[in-house]
This record gives sequence, structure tokens and C-alpha cells, in this order.
Amino acid sequence: MSLKAFHVAFITLSTLLSVGFGAWSIATYQMRGEASYLGLGIFSFLAAVTLVVYGGYFLKKMKGVSYL
Repeated sequence: MSLKAFHVAFITLSTLLSVGFGAWSIATYQMRGEASYLGLGIFSFLAAVTLVVYGGYFLKKMKGVSYL
């Protein structure tokens, strides 16, 4: 596996983990009502958006590099 393929896979998994954690945090906030969970959820979703933007930038930058 090339460094490019590993990087794309790592960014994808990190984004999914961030979205999942954000969803869990928001669900916990709805059950318990503690503001810290809301803050964690918002921060996690912002991190996921940032990872998607970075992933697009990385793919654009490495357009000419093979996945092998």
C-alpha cells in the first residue's frame, strides 16, 4: 500500500470516527442535558468538515501520484 493510499484511508476513517463521536455526543447531550457533550459534538462535527476539506486538498495536490 502506498503512502497516498494509506493517507486517503486514514483521512476517511478519521472522518467517519469524528462523525460517529459527534453523533454519540449529541445523543448523550439530548439524554443528559450537559453542555459539555454539546460542545464535544459541535467540535467533532467541525473536525469532520475540516478533514473532508483537507482530504479534497490532498487529493488535488497528489493528482499525478499513483495509488500503487
